[in-house]
Amino acid sequence: MEGGVRVAVIGDTHTAYTSTGVSRPIPEGAWPYLESAEHILHTGDVCHPNVLDELAALAPLNVVMGNCDGWDVRDWGAEQEVEVALAGVRIAMLHDSGPSRGRRDRMRARFPRARVIVFGLSHLPWNEDDDGLLLFNPGSPTWRRTAPSVSMGMLWLEDGEVTGEVFPV
Repeated sequence: MEGGVRVAVIGDTHTAYTSTGVSRPIPEGAWPYLESAEHILHTGDVCHPNVLDELAALAPLNVVMGNCDGWDVRDWGAEQEVEVALAGVRIAMLHDSGPSRGRRDRMRARFPRARVIVFGLSHLPWNEDDDGLLLFNPGSPTWRRTAPSVSMGMLWLEDGEVTGEVFPV
């Protein structure tokens, strides 16, 4: 994409580092997307700040607090909500967007200037662009729960335009 910005979107990694190794590591299939990104968004439930160190070494990173995150993730720099403008596109991010019913109206009221709202929590991929608002959940690359597969997403931004894709990793 000439002149555009590639944004990797990942969340609900639930990664833990223990004396016996790493539980729920980010899968190999996600790394090419993360390594080629010019910006990374993490939707929360990081669970260990080492994940954020790894991601921040690749590209600028914004992260929100998830319901499973502790003070160590907050101390790293996670916020309750994030609003950022990239390539002329306003993006808002939070972990919990609430129930799917009424989500679009609720999120539009909460972030009236956003073109994209990125969220996590459910582990269910969501990529719905309607009426000038893209609602985007990358799912989880490490724990599918009831989703069809583990997944992450990419946003392609250029001149105020956005395209999103969620895909299995």
